[in-house]
Amino acid sequence: MTGAGQDLETADREIVISRVIAAPRELVFEAFTEVRHLSRWWGPEGFSTTTRAFEFRVGGVWDFVMHGPDGTDYPEWITWTEIVPSERIALLHGEHRDDPNAFASTLAFEPDGTATRIVMRTVFPTRQLRDEAVEKYHAIEGGEQTLGNLAAYVAELTQKERP
Repeated sequence: MTGAGQDLETADREIVISRVIAAPRELVFEAFTEVRHLSRWWGPEGFSTTTRAFEFRVGGVWDFVMHGPDGTDYPEWITWTEIVPSERIALLHGEHRDDPNAFASTLAFEPDGTATRIVMRTVFPTRQLRDEAVEKYHAIEGGEQTLGNLAAYVAELTQKERP
C-alpha cells in the first residue's frame, strides 16, 4: 500500500504501510522501542522472535532471529539511525551487519485523536530488491500483519492498565 508523502525519486523502490492504533503514541513508541515489548509482537502472524542483542540508541543494534511458522530461521539485523522520542525512528534493516541489500525504514508516530497513526516507510536499494521482498517474502502483507500484532499487543497493555 503506497500513499501520500511518497518521494518520486524512490517511489518504485518503496513500500508505505500505515495503521491507526487505539493507544497514546508514547505507549505505541515504547512498545516499538523496548525489547521486552518487541519480543511479544514483532513479525508477521505465526512468527516468533529471539533477540541476541539489543541496544536502542542511534548507532545501536538489534540482532535477532525471526522463526517462521514452518521452522525456518531468518537472521535479522537492525541499526538505529535516528531516534526522536515518541515521534520518529529511522533504521537500516538487513540480514547482518554491512548487508549490501539492507533497506532503510522510517517509522512516524502521529497523534490521531486519542489514538496513534504509525506510518512505516521502507526504501530498498533497488526496485528489484523491493519487488523480491513483495513477491517472495510478502513484505506488504507481513508489514500489515506486524502492525496488526502491535495493535493487538498495545490493546492488551491498555486493558491491563484499566481497573
